[in-house]
Amino acid sequence: MRAITYDQYGDDSVLQLTERPVPKVGPSEVRIRVTRASVNPVDWKIMSGGLDPMLDAHFPVVPGWDVAGVVDAVGPDTPEHAVGDRVAAYARKQVVSGGTFAEYVTVAVDDVAAVPDAVSDDHAAALPLAGLTAQRVLETLEIGSGDVVLVHAASGGVGHLLSQLAVTAGARVIGTASARNHERLRALGVEPVEYGDGLVERVRELAPEGVDAVADLVGGVLDDSLALRRDGGRLASIADASVEEHGGRWVWVRPDGPRLAGLLDEVAAGRLHVEVDRVVPFEQTADAFAASRDGSAAGKIVLSVSDAVVA
Repeated sequence: MRAITYDQYGDDSVLQLTERPVPKVGPSEVRIRVTRASVNPVDWKIMSGGLDPMLDAHFPVVPGWDVAGVVDAVGPDTPEHAVGDRVAAYARKQVVSGGTFAEYVTVAVDDVAAVPDAVSDDHAAALPLAGLTAQRVLETLEIGSGDVVLVHAASGGVGHLLSQLAVTAGARVIGTASARNHERLRALGVEPVEYGDGLVERVRELAPEGVDAVADLVGGVLDDSLALRRDGGRLASIADASVEEHGGRWVWVRPDGPRLAGLLDEVAAGRLHVEVDRVVPFEQTADAFAASRDGSAAGKIVLSVSDAVVA
Protein backbone atom coordinates (compact mmCIF):
# COMPACT_ATOMS: atom_id res chain seq x y z
CA MET A 1 0.00 0.00 0.00
CA ARG A 2 1.04 3.62 -0.44
CA ALA A 3 1.81 5.50 2.75
CA ILE A 4 3.42 8.69 3.97
CA THR A 5 6.34 7.78 6.23
CA TYR A 6 9.40 9.18 7.96
CA ASP A 7 12.50 7.25 9.03
CA GLN A 8 13.70 9.68 11.69
CA TYR A 9 12.55 12.68 13.65
CA GLY A 10 12.89 15.98 11.86
CA ASP A 11 11.12 18.72 9.89
CA ASP A 12 8.83 18.32 6.91
CA SER A 13 11.74 17.25 4.70
CA VAL A 14 11.79 13.79 6.34
CA LEU A 15 8.36 12.92 4.92
CA GLN A 16 8.30 10.43 2.05
CA LEU A 17 5.71 8.66 -0.08
CA THR A 18 6.60 4.97 0.23
CA GLU A 19 5.26 1.46 -0.19
CA ARG A 20 4.44 -0.39 3.04
CA PRO A 21 2.87 -3.80 3.77
CA VAL A 22 -0.90 -3.81 4.25
CA PRO A 23 -1.36 -4.21 8.04
CA LYS A 24 -2.61 -7.48 9.51
CA VAL A 25 -5.92 -7.44 11.39
CA GLY A 26 -5.83 -8.37 15.07
CA PRO A 27 -8.65 -10.24 16.86
CA SER A 28 -10.35 -7.06 18.14
CA GLU A 29 -9.48 -4.79 15.25
CA VAL A 30 -10.98 -3.63 12.00
CA ARG A 31 -8.95 -2.68 8.95
CA ILE A 32 -10.10 0.50 7.26
CA ARG A 33 -9.55 1.38 3.62
CA VAL A 34 -8.73 5.02 4.17
CA THR A 35 -10.58 7.56 2.09
CA ARG A 36 -9.77 10.63 4.17
CA ALA A 37 -7.42 11.50 7.02
CA SER A 38 -6.93 14.86 8.68
CA VAL A 39 -4.01 16.81 10.05
CA ASN A 40 -3.66 17.78 13.70
CA PRO A 41 -0.80 19.80 15.23
CA VAL A 42 0.18 16.72 17.24
CA ASP A 43 1.16 14.99 13.98
CA TRP A 44 4.02 17.37 13.18
CA LYS A 45 4.92 17.76 16.86
CA ILE A 46 5.45 14.00 17.06
CA MET A 47 7.49 14.10 13.86
CA SER A 48 9.80 16.69 15.43
CA GLY A 49 10.41 14.40 18.41
CA GLY A 50 8.33 16.50 20.77
CA LEU A 51 6.45 13.55 22.26
CA ASP A 52 9.36 11.12 22.38
CA PRO A 53 9.50 11.20 26.23
CA MET A 54 5.93 9.83 26.25
CA LEU A 55 5.49 7.67 23.14
CA ASP A 56 7.88 5.16 21.57
CA ALA A 57 8.31 5.52 17.82
CA HIS A 58 8.82 2.45 15.63
CA PHE A 59 10.43 3.67 12.43
CA PRO A 60 9.46 4.02 9.69
CA VAL A 61 6.50 5.92 11.13
CA VAL A 62 3.22 6.38 9.28
CA PRO A 63 1.80 9.55 10.87
CA GLY A 64 -1.83 10.44 11.43
CA TRP A 65 -4.51 9.76 14.06
CA ASP A 66 -7.75 10.85 12.33
CA VAL A 67 -9.41 8.65 9.73
CA ALA A 68 -12.58 8.06 7.75
CA GLY A 69 -13.14 5.25 5.31
CA VAL A 70 -14.68 1.84 4.70
CA VAL A 71 -14.17 -1.35 6.69
CA ASP A 72 -12.03 -3.65 4.55
CA ALA A 73 -11.55 -6.57 6.97
CA VAL A 74 -12.51 -7.50 10.54
CA GLY A 75 -11.01 -9.62 13.29
CA PRO A 76 -12.98 -12.52 14.84
CA ASP A 77 -14.01 -10.43 17.88
CA THR A 78 -15.62 -7.45 16.14
CA PRO A 79 -19.43 -7.88 16.08
CA GLU A 80 -19.92 -4.11 16.06
CA HIS A 81 -18.77 -3.63 12.45
CA ALA A 82 -18.82 -5.47 9.15
CA VAL A 83 -16.94 -5.26 5.88
CA GLY A 84 -18.33 -2.38 3.83
CA ASP A 85 -19.36 -0.18 6.77
CA ARG A 86 -18.50 3.51 6.54
CA VAL A 87 -16.58 4.41 9.69
CA ALA A 88 -14.38 7.00 11.36
CA ALA A 89 -11.97 6.86 14.28
CA TYR A 90 -9.51 8.64 16.47
CA ALA A 91 -6.89 5.99 15.79
CA ARG A 92 -4.21 6.81 18.34
CA LYS A 93 -2.14 3.83 19.43
CA GLN A 94 0.25 3.29 22.33
CA VAL A 95 3.25 3.50 19.99
CA VAL A 96 3.86 5.83 17.06
CA SER A 97 4.01 3.68 13.96
CA GLY A 98 1.01 2.59 11.88
CA GLY A 99 -0.97 5.79 11.43
CA THR A 100 -3.73 6.92 9.12
CA PHE A 101 -1.80 8.63 6.32
CA ALA A 102 -1.90 5.42 4.31
CA GLU A 103 -4.26 3.44 2.11
CA TYR A 104 -5.09 1.06 4.98
CA VAL A 105 -4.97 1.27 8.77
CA THR A 106 -6.01 -1.07 11.57
CA VAL A 107 -7.95 0.32 14.53
CA ALA A 108 -9.24 -1.22 17.76
CA VAL A 109 -12.94 -1.90 17.33
CA ASP A 110 -13.86 0.05 20.48
CA ASP A 111 -12.40 3.19 18.91
CA VAL A 112 -14.43 3.00 15.68
CA ALA A 113 -17.73 4.77 14.99
CA ALA A 114 -20.24 4.35 12.17
CA VAL A 115 -20.55 7.39 9.90
CA PRO A 116 -24.16 8.48 9.22
CA ASP A 117 -25.19 8.80 5.58
CA ALA A 118 -25.64 12.56 5.99
CA VAL A 119 -21.97 13.10 6.93
CA SER A 120 -19.29 13.26 4.22
CA ASP A 121 -15.96 11.52 4.58
CA ASP A 122 -14.29 14.96 4.61
CA HIS A 123 -16.20 16.02 7.70
CA ALA A 124 -16.02 12.60 9.33
CA ALA A 125 -12.23 12.60 9.07
CA ALA A 126 -11.96 16.16 10.38
CA LEU A 127 -13.93 15.42 13.55
CA PRO A 128 -12.40 12.65 15.72
CA LEU A 129 -9.44 14.12 17.62
CA ALA A 130 -10.72 17.69 17.68
CA GLY A 131 -14.30 16.72 18.51
CA LEU A 132 -13.43 14.28 21.27
CA THR A 133 -10.99 16.81 22.75
CA ALA A 134 -13.66 19.51 22.70
CA GLN A 135 -16.14 17.22 24.43
CA ARG A 136 -13.58 16.23 27.07
CA VAL A 137 -12.78 19.88 27.84
CA LEU A 138 -16.51 20.69 28.04
CA GLU A 139 -17.04 17.90 30.57
CA THR A 140 -13.87 18.69 32.53
CA LEU A 141 -14.98 22.30 32.97
CA GLU A 142 -18.55 21.19 33.74
CA ILE A 143 -19.87 23.86 31.38
CA GLY A 144 -23.59 24.36 31.66
CA SER A 145 -26.46 26.79 31.40
CA GLY A 146 -25.66 30.31 32.56
CA ASP A 147 -21.88 29.91 32.59
CA VAL A 148 -19.68 32.59 31.06
CA VAL A 149 -16.84 30.77 29.29
CA LEU A 150 -13.65 32.11 27.74
CA VAL A 151 -12.25 29.95 24.94
CA HIS A 152 -8.70 30.76 23.84
CA ALA A 153 -8.24 30.02 20.09
CA ALA A 154 -11.99 29.67 19.59
CA SER A 155 -11.77 29.54 15.79
CA GLY A 156 -9.27 26.67 15.70
CA GLY A 157 -9.88 22.98 15.06
CA VAL A 158 -10.81 22.20 18.67
CA GLY A 159 -12.02 25.69 19.51
CA HIS A 160 -14.81 26.01 16.97
CA LEU A 161 -16.24 22.66 18.11
CA LEU A 162 -15.91 23.39 21.83
CA SER A 163 -17.54 26.78 21.33
CA GLN A 164 -20.55 25.18 19.65
CA LEU A 165 -20.89 22.51 22.33
CA ALA A 166 -20.71 25.15 25.05
CA VAL A 167 -23.35 27.32 23.35
CA THR A 168 -25.60 24.27 23.00
CA ALA A 169 -25.10 23.61 26.73
CA GLY A 170 -26.51 27.06 27.46
CA ALA A 171 -23.26 28.92 28.14
CA ARG A 172 -22.29 32.39 27.05
CA VAL A 173 -19.05 31.98 25.09
CA ILE A 174 -16.37 34.63 24.62
CA GLY A 175 -13.74 33.45 22.14
CA THR A 176 -10.32 34.77 21.19
CA ALA A 177 -9.38 34.85 17.52
CA SER A 178 -7.77 37.05 14.91
CA ALA A 179 -10.07 39.67 13.42
CA ARG A 180 -10.43 37.75 10.14
CA ASN A 181 -12.23 34.96 12.04
CA HIS A 182 -14.62 37.08 14.09
CA GLU A 183 -17.56 36.77 11.71
CA ARG A 184 -17.16 32.99 11.67
CA LEU A 185 -17.36 32.95 15.46
CA ARG A 186 -20.40 35.22 15.56
CA ALA A 187 -22.15 32.80 13.22
CA LEU A 188 -21.55 30.09 15.86
CA GLY A 189 -23.03 32.20 18.65
CA VAL A 190 -19.66 33.28 20.06
CA GLU A 191 -18.67 36.80 21.16
CA PRO A 192 -15.24 37.27 19.54
CA VAL A 193 -12.31 39.23 20.95
CA GLU A 194 -8.87 39.86 19.48
CA TYR A 195 -6.13 37.86 21.16
CA GLY A 196 -2.82 39.36 22.27
CA ASP A 197 -1.84 42.36 24.38
CA GLY A 198 -4.79 43.97 26.13
CA LEU A 199 -6.89 40.78 26.10
CA VAL A 200 -7.82 41.04 29.78
CA GLU A 201 -9.20 44.53 29.30
CA ARG A 202 -11.15 43.53 26.17
CA VAL A 203 -12.74 40.56 27.90
CA ARG A 204 -13.53 42.68 30.98
CA GLU A 205 -15.50 45.01 28.73
CA LEU A 206 -17.78 42.07 27.89
CA ALA A 207 -17.67 40.34 31.29
CA PRO A 208 -16.74 42.88 33.99
CA GLU A 209 -16.90 40.27 36.77
CA GLY A 210 -14.74 37.77 34.91
CA VAL A 211 -15.63 34.33 33.62
CA ASP A 212 -16.77 31.09 35.21
CA ALA A 213 -14.55 28.85 33.11
CA VAL A 214 -11.51 29.20 30.87
CA ALA A 215 -10.55 26.74 28.12
CA ASP A 216 -6.95 27.20 26.98
CA LEU A 217 -6.48 25.54 23.60
CA VAL A 218 -3.27 27.28 22.56
CA GLY A 219 -0.88 27.69 25.53
CA GLY A 220 1.02 30.78 26.66
CA VAL A 221 -2.08 32.46 28.11
CA LEU A 222 -1.92 31.41 31.77
CA ASP A 223 -1.58 34.90 33.24
CA ASP A 224 -4.56 36.21 31.27
CA SER A 225 -6.60 33.14 32.18
CA LEU A 226 -5.92 33.54 35.88
CA ALA A 227 -6.68 37.25 35.74
CA LEU A 228 -10.06 36.62 34.13
CA ARG A 229 -11.16 33.56 36.12
CA ARG A 230 -13.61 34.38 38.86
CA ASP A 231 -13.02 33.12 42.40
CA GLY A 232 -14.00 29.47 42.32
CA GLY A 233 -13.90 29.43 38.53
CA ARG A 234 -12.62 26.48 36.49
CA LEU A 235 -9.59 26.28 34.23
CA ALA A 236 -8.51 23.60 31.75
CA SER A 237 -5.80 23.47 29.11
CA ILE A 238 -4.83 21.07 26.35
CA ALA A 239 -1.52 22.90 25.81
CA ASP A 240 -0.13 23.93 29.23
CA ALA A 241 0.32 21.40 32.04
CA SER A 242 1.20 24.19 34.48
CA VAL A 243 -2.49 25.00 34.91
CA GLU A 244 -2.56 22.14 37.43
CA GLU A 245 -0.37 24.27 39.73
CA HIS A 246 -3.27 26.73 39.86
CA GLY A 247 -6.13 24.34 40.45
CA GLY A 248 -6.76 23.72 36.78
CA ARG A 249 -6.78 20.54 34.72
CA TRP A 250 -4.44 19.50 31.92
CA VAL A 251 -6.64 17.61 29.47
CA TRP A 252 -5.71 14.75 27.18
CA VAL A 253 -8.23 12.74 25.25
CA ARG A 254 -8.50 9.03 24.60
CA PRO A 255 -10.00 7.21 21.60
CA ASP A 256 -13.69 6.51 22.19
CA GLY A 257 -15.92 5.04 19.47
CA PRO A 258 -19.28 5.54 21.23
CA ARG A 259 -18.58 9.18 22.05
CA LEU A 260 -17.40 9.81 18.50
CA ALA A 261 -20.61 8.23 17.23
CA GLY A 262 -22.58 10.72 19.31
CA LEU A 263 -20.66 13.64 17.84
CA LEU A 264 -21.16 12.32 14.30
CA ASP A 265 -24.90 12.12 15.00
CA GLU A 266 -24.81 15.80 16.03
CA VAL A 267 -23.11 16.66 12.74
CA ALA A 268 -25.67 14.63 10.80
CA ALA A 269 -28.51 16.45 12.56
CA GLY A 270 -27.01 19.86 11.72
CA ARG A 271 -26.40 20.76 15.36
CA LEU A 272 -22.59 20.66 15.10
CA HIS A 273 -20.66 22.20 12.23
CA VAL A 274 -17.20 20.88 11.33
CA GLU A 275 -15.14 23.48 9.51
CA VAL A 276 -12.97 22.05 6.72
CA ASP A 277 -10.46 24.53 5.35
CA ARG A 278 -9.18 22.45 2.44
CA VAL A 279 -8.84 18.93 1.07
CA VAL A 280 -5.46 18.05 -0.45
CA PRO A 281 -3.88 14.85 -1.83
CA PHE A 282 -2.08 12.97 0.90
CA GLU A 283 1.07 13.15 -1.21
CA GLN A 284 1.07 16.84 -0.17
CA THR A 285 1.30 16.09 3.54
CA ALA A 286 4.35 18.35 3.90
CA ASP A 287 2.36 21.31 2.57
CA ALA A 288 -0.52 20.41 4.88
CA PHE A 289 1.83 20.31 7.87
CA ALA A 290 3.21 23.73 6.93
CA ALA A 291 -0.28 25.22 6.72
CA SER A 292 -1.24 23.67 10.06
CA ARG A 293 1.92 25.01 11.67
CA ASP A 294 1.62 28.60 10.42
CA GLY A 295 -2.02 28.94 11.47
CA SER A 296 -3.26 29.98 8.02
CA ALA A 297 -6.00 27.32 7.89
CA ALA A 298 -9.52 28.36 8.88
CA GLY A 299 -10.61 24.91 10.03
CA LYS A 300 -9.26 21.39 9.55
CA ILE A 301 -6.96 20.30 6.73
CA VAL A 302 -8.12 17.00 5.24
CA LEU A 303 -5.97 14.60 3.22
CA SER A 304 -7.55 12.76 0.31
CA VAL A 305 -6.25 9.20 0.19
CA SER A 306 -8.80 7.44 -2.06
CA ASP A 307 -12.33 7.92 -3.39
CA ALA A 308 -14.66 9.22 -0.70
CA VAL A 309 -18.40 9.42 -0.03
CA VAL A 310 -19.67 13.00 -0.30
CA ALA A 311 -22.97 13.46 1.51
